[in-house]
Amino acid sequence: MRVSVVLFTRDLRVHDHPALAAAAHGFVVPLFVLDPAITRHAAGNRMAYLADALTQLREQIRKLGGQLFLRRGDTVAETIRVALDCGADRILLSADVSALARRRVQRLRRAARNHRIEVTEFPGVTVVPPGELRPRGGDHYRVFTPYWRAWEAIPWRSCVPVPQRLDTPFAVTVGQLDEVEPRGAEGTGQLSPNRTRGGEERARERMATWLRSGLEDYERRHDDLAAAATSHLGADLRFGCLSPLLLARAARQRPDGGAYVRQLAWRDFHYQVAHAFPDLPRRDYRPGNREWRDDPDGFTAWKEGRTGVPLVDAGMRQLRAEGFMHNRARMVTAAFLTRVLRVHWRLGADYFR
Repeated sequence: MRVSVVLFTRDLRVHDHPALAAAAHGFVVPLFVLDPAITRHAAGNRMAYLADALTQLREQIRKLGGQLFLRRGDTVAETIRVALDCGADRILLSADVSALARRRVQRLRRAARNHRIEVTEFPGVTVVPPGELRPRGGDHYRVFTPYWRAWEAIPWRSCVPVPQRLDTPFAVTVGQLDEVEPRGAEGTGQLSPNRTRGGEERARERMATWLRSGLEDYERRHDDLAAAATSHLGADLRFGCLSPLLLARAARQRPDGGAYVRQLAWRDFHYQVAHAFPDLPRRDYRPGNREWRDDPDGFTAWKEGRTGVPLVDAGMRQLRAEGFMHNRARMVTAAFLTRVLRVHWRLGADYFR
């Protein structure tokens, strides 16, 4: 029977996981690698969510008869090591778009080729895979409306059911979840007191509540900051505890789901931009002749919610308390930093991150 390593990255779930489902016909070695190249820069809220998500993922995989293996180190080196230890002849993972993820899979393919191990990527991070929709004469859509029209018209893939059973009968060291340090990187260890707890079971509960009691008023109230009338599912989608396709299909079936589905299309739009322009987090997508100011006092006041502008300060204080901010408040606080204080957007992006 074929042996497969399923490398989890930003897809910490068992529902609608095409790579996991494809591997389930043989022996499966589910694997997550804590890579210091990533975790040493991660904020405490992110690491705490990750610890929650991995705990629930391990529980879910055990219920299916399998085991989640955990390693610490370089993702490529540890994945190849596990594959060799268990005699795997292929590595399956979800395709991602970031520059880091694409470099990682290129390195993984080169290393695996030396050992005659296949590497196969599957969809799962977006509703429509980045790169699948292209305008005539271009590599990606730069304007949302034509992208939205193409996105609406294309057939979506079917959601993949949870495997009935996972067999991982190997004498391989499992790895301890308590190695996941929830405090995060130095200087970013403070946890927001009202942060979102991670994990697929919690995410699915939030999704069910949202579809049942929040979606109906979304179009009318989603710009009302005080109403808190958005889904609060962003972190669940970011870590892949929720399948965006499963969420989009569920929302589209509701009479009032159209406005929310459009927001999921916006998410896909930005992923296809990042796919075409992988330096997006560090380089201007549309460069302009801007003059940035060095204003450490203004930047500190912005971070702490002490600018004196109530809406800006409310947004930044919410971020500290919840690790979350309404998307309109994100726009306002970012615009205040870059257009009023004229502090470089990279500083703001690093703080948000």
